[in-house]
Amino acid sequence: MAIKTLAILAVLSLLAITLPLAIASDPSSLQDFCVSTNSSINGVFVNGKFCKDPKLVTEDDFFFSGLHLPRPVTSPVGSTVTAVNVNNLLGLNTLGISIVRIDYAVNGQNPPHTHPRATEILIVAEGTLQVGFVTSNPENRLITKTLYVGDVFVFPEGLIHFQANVGHSPAVAFAALSSQNPGVITIANTVFGSNPAINPSILARAFQLDPRIVMDLQGKFKK
Repeated sequence: MAIKTLAILAVLSLLAITLPLAIASDPSSLQDFCVSTNSSINGVFVNGKFCKDPKLVTEDDFFFSGLHLPRPVTSPVGSTVTAVNVNNLLGLNTLGISIVRIDYAVNGQNPPHTHPRATEILIVAEGTLQVGFVTSNPENRLITKTLYVGDVFVFPEGLIHFQANVGHSPAVAFAALSSQNPGVITIANTVFGSNPAINPSILARAFQLDPRIVMDLQGKFKK
């Protein structure tokens, strides 16, 4: 009986130690804010950034202007993403949220990509978008829908997703993300534009392509 009791106590002790680690990926803030600063003088390092002395914080640390302005679209894929995150809105540090504006040319797209640290919720402000995401292996199911002005769609964290302008005029969308710095992995750029390049024979086998086609794609995405 004593051995069983000791065993139960050992298990409970182990749970008590490991449970906080399991739920500690995004703990609640223990202060009102932690405005990011590049200076370590009298600063505290939190979530990859130093915190500014709260007494030195101003309203401008929580402010970003100009997201209503159209952005020129010059990229080969026909879209421009303007991000407002902890790197240009310092007050976002530790708050777990950010926003982007996406401008799409006619036939433009925000190509398949993923955010490793954030769920995304998108609203169409102008135009018509075809959006979608793909579920994980082994199903790889495509969930897709055509969105119009005022429509909202959510992309689960970590899943590959995309948006494409299927209307006859430029389009605009805004998206909120559940991270101060969600990160982005654009699939084609990452696979074919890595530095150094992935061995073409590996990609040829993975994508069932001729190695010459892989090398041509790597040339297009080479930085």
